[in-house]
Amino acid sequence: MTASGLYAGVTRHARFRPRVHRLRYRLFMMLLDLDEAPALSRNLKRFGHNRPALMAFYDRDHLAGGDQPLRLQVESELTRAGLDLQGGPIRLLCMPRVLGFVFNPISVYFCHHPDGRLGAVLYEVNNTFGQRHSYLIPVSKADSGKNEIAQSCDKRLHVSPFMDMAMRYHFRVSPPGETVRVIVDAHDAEGPKLAACFRGERAELTDGAILKCFFAHPFLALAVVAGIHWEAIKLLRKGLRLKPSPPAPATPITVVR
Repeated sequence: MTASGLYAGVTRHARFRPRVHRLRYRLFMMLLDLDEAPALSRNLKRFGHNRPALMAFYDRDHLAGGDQPLRLQVESELTRAGLDLQGGPIRLLCMPRVLGFVFNPISVYFCHHPDGRLGAVLYEVNNTFGQRHSYLIPVSKADSGKNEIAQSCDKRLHVSPFMDMAMRYHFRVSPPGETVRVIVDAHDAEGPKLAACFRGERAELTDGAILKCFFAHPFLALAVVAGIHWEAIKLLRKGLRLKPSPPAPATPITVVR
């Protein structure tokens, strides 16, 4: 049994202002222990790490986007933030490549101490304009043993063309176990404006489970991107107007103290 797994579930979004708008889609995400990726790639026929497969994971799809191993990149950012987790597990919740395609609106890195305590969470956000930004937030000792971690930070990356930049994210995360839940609430000066949630149930990462997820969602990335644009058309029809698109942040990662 590995720490890595698949989580099939549902994502929900709700906008509260200036027009109410809700959506609900079924999808799946993968939890990948970065240390397990090479062995999984060798032992599974339908999963590839940095190689083509029905379901694949490429380090270059995340963070700096280059060939440097993803674990080294995360550890470098932890060190830069003054966090020493002494080589503990790093597990990434994201959507994998399916048939060679991938798009992750949000990926969540769970960074652990060697004894399993959660030491930090890294939230990696992509927009549909090809930009990426991450938020690295330490987990306090008081929160490390809880079933749900609550964290917050100011918004730095332009994501939705209908949202202003002057917003704050509030994250509530139930770390992966038999289930996983990630909630992102976005507030502006007037209060809550958007709530997004993914909740999934775990299955072992096996060839059979990969096939099951594939037949349920054969065009996962294309469906996500198409869904984003379809919902945007609906919002335009409801009278929302596009906001100016500011440049990406000067630094790729915001460290939240």
